[in-house]
Amino acid sequence: MSKFQDQEFLEFIVKNLVDNPNSVRADRKVDEMGVLLTLHLPKEEIGKIIGRGGSTARAIRTLLRIVGLKNHARVNLKIEEPEGSSAPRKGKTLDEAVGDLKL
Repeated sequence: MSKFQDQEFLEFIVKNLVDNPNSVRADRKVDEMGVLLTLHLPKEEIGKIIGRGGSTARAIRTLLRIVGLKNHARVNLKIEEPEGSSAPRKGKTLDEAVGDLKL
């Protein structure tokens, strides 16, 4: 299976950020919404990709959108949370968010 430019670009970036580049895998899915790249990596590497406050992940997503524009496609990135990871969630629960709507 040949890889596409956006998938190769994502793997190149991520493999240069992590300690174990052989553990990185990116899947590519195309549907009516565009291209979805799903990134799979071990839980000990995920912090390096997300970055402080999500800044690294945001930068990678921006670069992927630019690659997508060059190829006339909308490219989105999903970082698959590894099984067994216990990343703390800062956001509100669904019930708290609905309560804030003041309906």
